[in-house]
Amino acid sequence: MNRLADSQSPYLLQHASNPVDWWPWGEEAFAEARRRDVPVLLSVGYASCHWCHVMARESFEDPELAEYLNARFVPVKVDREERPDVDAVYMEAVQAATGQGGWPMTVLMTADGEPFHFGTYYPPEPRSQLPSFRQLLEGVTAAWRDRRGEVAEVARRVTAELAGRRMEYRAPAPPGAEELALALGALAGEFDERHGGFGAAPKFPPAMVLEFLLRHHARTGSTQALRIVERTCEAMARGGIYDQLAGGFARYSVDAAWIVPHFEKMLYDNALLARVYLHLWRATGSPLARRVALETADFIVRELGTAEGGFASALDADSETPDGDHAEGAAYVWTPEQLRDVLGEAAGAEAAELYGVTADGTFEAGASVLRLPGAAPSEAVRTELLAARRLRPAPERDDKVIAAWNGLAVAALAEVGGCLGRPDLVAAAESAAELLVTVHRDATTGRLARTSRDGRAGANAGVLDDYADLAEGLMALYAVTGESAWLTTAGELLDVVLTRFTGEDGAFFDTADDAERLIRRPQDPTDGATPAGWTGAAGALLSYAAYTGSERHRRAAERALGVVTALAAGAPRFIGWGLAVAEAALDGPREVAVVGPDDDPATAELHHTALLATAPGAVVARGEPGAADASPLLADRPLRDGRPAAYVCRGFVCRRPTSDAAELAAQLG
Repeated sequence: MNRLADSQSPYLLQHASNPVDWWPWGEEAFAEARRRDVPVLLSVGYASCHWCHVMARESFEDPELAEYLNARFVPVKVDREERPDVDAVYMEAVQAATGQGGWPMTVLMTADGEPFHFGTYYPPEPRSQLPSFRQLLEGVTAAWRDRRGEVAEVARRVTAELAGRRMEYRAPAPPGAEELALALGALAGEFDERHGGFGAAPKFPPAMVLEFLLRHHARTGSTQALRIVERTCEAMARGGIYDQLAGGFARYSVDAAWIVPHFEKMLYDNALLARVYLHLWRATGSPLARRVALETADFIVRELGTAEGGFASALDADSETPDGDHAEGAAYVWTPEQLRDVLGEAAGAEAAELYGVTADGTFEAGASVLRLPGAAPSEAVRTELLAARRLRPAPERDDKVIAAWNGLAVAALAEVGGCLGRPDLVAAAESAAELLVTVHRDATTGRLARTSRDGRAGANAGVLDDYADLAEGLMALYAVTGESAWLTTAGELLDVVLTRFTGEDGAFFDTADDAERLIRRPQDPTDGATPAGWTGAAGALLSYAAYTGSERHRRAAERALGVVTALAAGAPRFIGWGLAVAEAALDGPREVAVVGPDDDPATAELHHTALLATAPGAVVARGEPGAADASPLLADRPLRDGRPAAYVCRGFVCRRPTSDAAELAAQLG
């Protein structure tokens, strides 16, 4: 047993019994490397990473290889989801050196954390121009022994280059209508007309870009923007990337047509996509979008919910096969014979046709991933197949709770539940928010822990997207419930963003000014798998400014959005959330205050109408007349002739208050 046995991270615990003498990231590991005068081998991955598992089985579980590694290196294992700052800094070096990146990430560095060799997965034997892992270790050992000066010079040069990569940010103006139209034009040029989505394989769900396009359509009426969203959302919902039996999306498709997924299911993808499909339904009334939004929300609660009220990070891509091995997708794929075994000859054949299951298979070993190219099977067939599938070994679950991803889930569940009449989903959002506020947030300092597990906060400090996404989620929850404590806490989190994560030029850093010093302070305004912390913070600040009238928060949001202006036309696929926030800034602020007794159906009708507004960035406050609230929107808002009333303001100009839901809908259109 190595030093990972006491970790909270499921990924690190997966490696706790390796013969490799792993150290967790920390000064003790680097001190050991200095004492022994050996390099550090940094291995970064995450619990549901398929190729991380493969490299572990092939190399880290090999006693002979482990003996060689332990004698000549200090091996350090990092969960990228716990330490996104460490991951970001060294992944930048890997990408700069090799032109690509991914996980597992393998970096060799000095005892001062200065990297000199970069890579990802290494096989046990040489293949496809890759050396074996043993050859890598032997080569580095020889260079460390015989050419130390060259190694030190490479490490010094790489570190200096990384440390010098400060953004020159002059906070230009936020994007205007012209820049946002150019972004749409650039996206249309990359749109896959045949299959939906953007680019070629592998193809990832473009949730942040779809959110921008929906907001652009709401502001401008662009049919082109809406068509891209509708085509992409339908293709994904009918493809193998969507679980046709249990709901929920896989991480990405290995092909351009969404047929075969990489089977891991991540909380963040499903939170973001549940919201996208809800907003598509809100804009169009699409029954498919409504169904997928609800099924995805139900998947989050059912499959990822933890006993403490939060949501687990992911389900693994791999699971056990009937012969006891582990394979990617084993829990999900079907053959025609398996369908017939469950449903009978005739019904099984019909299900194979409807789900696109062929004799040759669309995946491996003649198996197929279920799709929905046309009409859907009956609910009875779906239920029967799901019951049979649940008899198979389930994928492992990474049950650590990540603040940022749970913030995204809080927003999604609150909105889906509030708009579609599912109070149980709102309650699930409230439970997660309560866990984040009471366990992740220090009662004295107001600072966030990045993760928790089994109700205990982890040791790693929250990064920018933890504060931004949790603030966003709490404000979405406030809009649905009217509980002012959520808005108050969101404001306190954003105060930390402004004091600890913001540079003098208005740019945001991914880590706080008092965080652990790495060879570079990470700073990236572009989206990855989740919204960039930079633009997530801008969006949360903008919403908070609309709720409170705070000019300080609005100015901070607008200064931060200057980076979107620079990237809108040239790289819109990588700044999607920033473009969505820019739509809200250009359209608003829009503020809706609903005042009336909580138990009055007329109050509920007005409130529900307000939640259905498609206007970019509209904020909704609800409260009893005369009640104290964290949002000034409700101050001095009386009933109208003794009836509940809604007050709509846009661009600092207010409309006539109304007690009629149809008139409210017209004002919000």
